[in-house]
Amino acid sequence: MPRPLGDLEDAVMTRVWRWNRPVTVREVLEDLRQERSIAYTTVMTVMDNLHQKGWLRREAEGRAYRYEAVSTRAAYSAALMHEAWAASDNPAAALVAFFGMMSAEQREALRDAMRVVQSAEPAEPADPGETRGSGGR
Repeated sequence: MPRPLGDLEDAVMTRVWRWNRPVTVREVLEDLRQERSIAYTTVMTVMDNLHQKGWLRREAEGRAYRYEAVSTRAAYSAALMHEAWAASDNPAAALVAFFGMMSAEQREALRDAMRVVQSAEPAEPADPGETRGSGGR
């Protein structure tokens, strides 16, 4: 299960996820510098660490790398929620508390997600005692 990303790791991954394309350290650095003072080597180290942890894949391009996310932010968020829920000694109570924290829009998104999941589930097998068709042959 994933550990939560650190602040700088999250800032880097946010850009990689948002841009949804292979990126260079320089691109991420330039964008991060709009918010904070940061060194190229710091961003390079963070991106290398994210690669080592399995969050980013990379491909050599000249003397540098282009990095790309291995999975989506949604998958990351889902894994964190699953980990937190699984660690609870009372999963039902944890869900009730979590749902209580949700906004109306989040609850509606949850309903939509449940409809998607339920429509993707295989149909339950028919009762072997039931007959098929309308009766006669």
